[in-house]
Formats: sequence, C-alpha cells, structure tokens
Amino acid sequence: MTASLIWTLWILAFLVAVGLYLSWTAGRLDRLHARIDAARAALDAQLLRRASVAQELATSGVLDPASSIVLYEAAHAARQAEEEQREVSESELSQALRAVFEDPQQVEEVREAPGGEAAAGELAEAVRRVPMARRFHNDAVGAARRLREHRKVRWFRLAGHAPFPLAFEMDDEPPAALVERTA
Repeated sequence: MTASLIWTLWILAFLVAVGLYLSWTAGRLDRLHARIDAARAALDAQLLRRASVAQELATSGVLDPASSIVLYEAAHAARQAEEEQREVSESELSQALRAVFEDPQQVEEVREAPGGEAAAGELAEAVRRVPMARRFHNDAVGAARRLREHRKVRWFRLAGHAPFPLAFEMDDEPPAALVERTA
C-alpha cells in the first residue's frame, strides 16, 4: 500500500466518523424537539383542563357571586387567550384561584355543597398537575436549547428550520387551602 492510499483511507474514515457523529447529534436534536412538542401538548391539555374545571365550578352556583364572576372571567380569558397572551392569562387564572380559595372556609363550603366534593377534588387535581406539566415542558426546552447552543449544531445547521424553543413561564402556584386538604 502506498502512503497516499493510507492517508486517503484515514481521511475517509475520519469523514465517515464525523458524519456519523453529526447525524447522531441531528437525530438527538430531532428527538428533543419531538419531546418538546409532546410536553407542550400535555401542558396545553392540563391548562385547558384547569380552566374548564374552574369555569364549571364558577357556573355551578356553589361559590358566592363575586367569587364566581372573578373565577369565571379568569378561566374564560385563559381558555380564549391568543398564544402571545397565554402565559399572562394563565397566571391571572392562578391568581384568581388563590384569591377565591385563600380561605380554607371557602374550600369547606364548596365541599359541603351538593357535588362540591367532586368538583373541589377535580380542581385540586387539575391545579396540582399544571406545575408538573410545565416543569416537564421547560426541562425539555432547556435540554434542546443547551444542545442548540453548541458550535457544531450552529455551524452545520443541524436544527434545520425548527424555531428556537421557548420556555412557558407563568405563575402556577396552587391555592394552598385547596391542595393541602387533598394532599
């Protein structure tokens, strides 16, 4: 074997190794984007469930009229919000839930009403799941962002035309009086 053939084989092996590594990285990035899409769908489902249960509770006649109006308007705004205003409207729903259910006595009155135990339990479950879904989504976003910041991903444009992933930031603290009883 001549020296030039050996060098050609080494260069070819190196290029194949780099190609495989870049292909593996692109596949990993694609899987992370798919994970973000799935986590976002789960987060949207949990946010919709929370708003629906809050709206249902507000219209059930179990709450006093002022609390019903506050909760209904916040839940309706969260369900109808455009994507640009979604984080704000969901945060406002969290604040409305805390305002309505800040007093443990209010939670007890809801539970004592006919059908109130089930409604309060469903709402408590919904508000408890939102932070978990948001955390899963934001963890997936963080992993994809860290990978996309690598030079190899930028130089070789391994992300393709996928938009840069954005975290979903909102106030998702549940009302303490509502969740501590069911915990």
